[in-house]
Amino acid sequence: MSELTLVLIRFAYLAILWIFVLSAISVIRSDMFGARVAREGSRRDERRAAKAAAKSRSRPAKARRGTPTAVAIVEGANKGEVVSLDGAPLLIGRGNDAAIRLDDDYVSTRHARIGASGDQWYVEDLGSTNGTYVGNARISQPTAISLGTQVRIGKSILELRK
Repeated sequence: MSELTLVLIRFAYLAILWIFVLSAISVIRSDMFGARVAREGSRRDERRAAKAAAKSRSRPAKARRGTPTAVAIVEGANKGEVVSLDGAPLLIGRGNDAAIRLDDDYVSTRHARIGASGDQWYVEDLGSTNGTYVGNARISQPTAISLGTQVRIGKSILELRK
């Protein structure tokens, strides 16, 4: 092999090595600091739209009897915390943008979401590493939940309450 070929192979190897190192740093950074938050300008637009929607409602609908109104954390580091379902859908995770923030190494930054479709409440896993469990079953698609149904995320257990 010629001298030029060896020099080019060395530079290619060095470039591939640096690409690997930089991609590993990128993955570690995104895991430590979470996903990027939307810019402030788009948040203002969302707030304006939410205020306009709130003004357009004549009066809030009363919750039906037996309808959940809150999510309670019954086990885990945040045990005893209760979050209202008024702001549904609720994002659950380790990130700062989560409505229910769980300080747990087994919880992803954006782990799961609790939302409503009509009168039915559901929980949806957002592609987390360790999964979301309803009862003892791991879920892979939005799953209906009702009052008292236990949802396990990491070491925490959540349930819907009145």
